[in-house]
Parts: sequence; structure tokens; C-alpha cells
Amino acid sequence: MRLSMRLFARLLGQSLAVLAALSLVAQPAAAQSILRDAETEALLQDMAAPLVAAAGLKPGNVDVVLVNDSSINAFVAGGQAIYIHSGLIEAADTANEVQGVIAHELGHITGGHVIRSGEGIRTATGISLLSLLVGIGAALAGAGEAGMGILAAGQQAAVGKYLAFSRVQESSADAAGAQYLSKAGISGRGSLTFFQKLQNLEFRYGYRHDDEAAFASTHPLSGERITRLREDYVKDPAWNTPDDPVLQARFERVKAKLFGYVNEPAATLREYPLSDRSIPARYARAYAYHKDAQVDKALAEADGLLAAVPDDPYFLELRGQILLESGRPDEALSSLRRASELTYYQPLIASLFGHALIATEDPQHYPEAEQVLRAAVARDRYNPFAWYQLGVVYAARGDMPRARLASAEQQSMNGQYGEALRSAQAAVAGLPEGTPDWLRAQDIEYQARAELEQQKNRR
Repeated sequence: MRLSMRLFARLLGQSLAVLAALSLVAQPAAAQSILRDAETEALLQDMAAPLVAAAGLKPGNVDVVLVNDSSINAFVAGGQAIYIHSGLIEAADTANEVQGVIAHELGHITGGHVIRSGEGIRTATGISLLSLLVGIGAALAGAGEAGMGILAAGQQAAVGKYLAFSRVQESSADAAGAQYLSKAGISGRGSLTFFQKLQNLEFRYGYRHDDEAAFASTHPLSGERITRLREDYVKDPAWNTPDDPVLQARFERVKAKLFGYVNEPAATLREYPLSDRSIPARYARAYAYHKDAQVDKALAEADGLLAAVPDDPYFLELRGQILLESGRPDEALSSLRRASELTYYQPLIASLFGHALIATEDPQHYPEAEQVLRAAVARDRYNPFAWYQLGVVYAARGDMPRARLASAEQQSMNGQYGEALRSAQAAVAGLPEGTPDWLRAQDIEYQARAELEQQKNRR
């Protein structure tokens, strides 16, 4: 009997392992962190807008989110949001290439693939559980090796079934993406170019391109996708449409800015040497010098950018950020105030401006900081930095219940549900009952309590 129980445990453990593997295949890896930048978000939304409209969706309802991850990847994970890794932006040479990726991901959204992935998991799970039951029956009947063989075959069938399901979804998204590019009047050249880059990476890292490799992949082989899509793209009226030069110039700026932000300064200076006096190069170097605490050099690059385009709000934001984070908030105010005005107080830029007002430690600036930050969170509630700064202002003027509410907002967004629960409870206790702030504090309290209960159940 002990032998059978050990075998049973092995059968059960292997079945649970394959079910866990299916769950991991079905869900994208959790993002390391989200990168938020006003200029980058505006560019991504403008790049996506014609494609979103072509897909029959409302542009304002689809978010394009930048993930701080060096791998070349993009995914959707429920709702109408597309997540693009920073590594994909770095690998792309044109805005058109990124638009090809966005079009593909929109195909996943309109196809309901995140929701329908549950169908693939259920089918594969059914196969795996059936093989588990048959395998256990064989084991208990004394045919231990047969039981293990049945389970192994069932596992292979389950994973194969799910991978085939995933490949169908990817092919469907490819076809939908091509349709959206065509309808938007955007060439598919960038889409093909990017697939060719992926294919080159596959060859470089030794990925096989035979039938066995195709069977074991969640995506169709890049070569197959290129061949199939080329047939559609080259006969499309939009094939010879030139790239938008304004969009491309904006993309080159954002790509350089991102490179300077995420990479080590030495790497940035190799990629964008001093001999390169272009705007993207100066942008990248400004971030590299700022990261390396070379304030004078960072300011020199920012001032050079502003000499070229004096009222560019993002160059003004950069100059203000360098001064603020170098301990000179008073000097940062004029640049950040002007940047806020030019962008009609875009929430991320306004949050930085509010932070600078508080950092001066001048109480005369606090009323303006409160006004700016309240407006920022009203337009973008999912901004934990702005909530934290608003809490600082409330605390400075002695309004502790609203300071605790602001802390609860920030802690909830950061997944600190224990702290959020305590802050929300303190806010509820101190705020006038029935007011909007009191009701919001109650909402956060209930949400935090529910999240903590779910975490407890998972453990």
C-alpha cells in the first residue's frame, strides 16, 4: 500500500505541475514596473489612435502602457490595455514597426483572446485530469509503469492542445492587425520588418524552425507569419504609404529618452556620443548625465534642447526635473510651471510641479501645490506619486484625515493593502460622515480588506 501511495503522490504531483504550467502559459508574466512619462504616453496614444478607430474601438478607451522590461515583448492582459516592453521600443527603428505590434495586440483585444484563453485551459485541463484518473486507476490495479505512461501521454496531449489553441489565436491576431493597418491607411512594412527582426533573433539564439519546434511553440514560426502576411501587405493600397515624418521624429526622441533613462550612463554615451548633436542624442545624454549626478552637463544638454525649441514642454519638464532632483527646487519652479501651462496641466507634469512647490519648504507655496495636485489626481486617479505629495500638503496644514485618505489611495495602488486598510480606517474615523471623501475612504477600506482576505486564502 505504501508503494501505491507514493506512486499516487507522484501522479498527483505531476498532474498539478502540468496544470500550473498551463496557467503560466496562459497568463503574461507580471510586469516588473510600469514606466510613466507624459511625452511617451502621448506618443503611444497618437500612434495607436487610428488603429484603435479602425478596430471599431474608441481611442480614449484603449490604454497603451509601457513596461520596464528589456525583453522584446507586448501583450494584453484583460480589459482594453496594451502593454509594451521597453525592450521592444529599443529594438524598433521606426514608429511604423511599433504600430504593427499595436495592431496585432488590438487583434487580441477585439478577438476576446484573454477571455477565451480560459477555453483552451479548460480543454487542456480536462485532458490532464482524465489522464490522471486513468493513470491512478492503472496504478491501483498494480500496473504502476502503465499508469505513469498514461499520465505522461495525457500531459503531452494537454500541453499540445493548449499550444495549438494559442497558435490559432496568434494567427487570428496577425490577420486582424493587417486589416486594421489597411483600414487606417498605414503600411504593413513596419510589421514585416519587425517580424524579420524577431526571426533574426531566433536564428541568433539557436531556436529551431522545424515541425517539432512549431508544435512546441505558443506562436506560429516567424518565417510562416512573414510569408503569410507579406501576401496581404504587398497588395494592400497602403503598402507604399510613406511613414509619417512628424510621428517618426517624435518616436526617435522618445526612444532616445527611454534609452538614457533605463540604461547605464556609459552605455548611453556609447550609443549617443558627443559627436552626435541631434535632438534625440542630446535628450539621451541629458538623462545619462542626470543619472550620473553630473548636474552641469545634464543642464547644458537640457539648455541646448531649449535653445533649439524654447517652448517645448517636455524639454522644460526635463530641465525642471534635473534641478528639482539636484536639490534646487526653487530654480525648478519656472520651468515646471511653464511646462504645466503648455500641456494644460497634464497630470504627470503637474505632479512634478506640485512636488517642486512642496520641496521649497515655503508654506506660501502650499496652497498652489494643493490646487495643482488635486487637479492632477482628479484627471488621473492612478498616480500614487501625486497622492503621496497631496498627503504631504494635507499633513503640512494639519488636515490629518485627508492626509490619511491620500496615503490610503497611494498605498492601495502600490499593493500595500495592510497599510491602506489602516490609513483608510483612520480617514473614516476623522472625516465628516457621508461626505465624498468619507465614502471614498470606506471604499478603500472594503477593497483593502477584500484583497487581504484573498491573499490569506491563497496562502
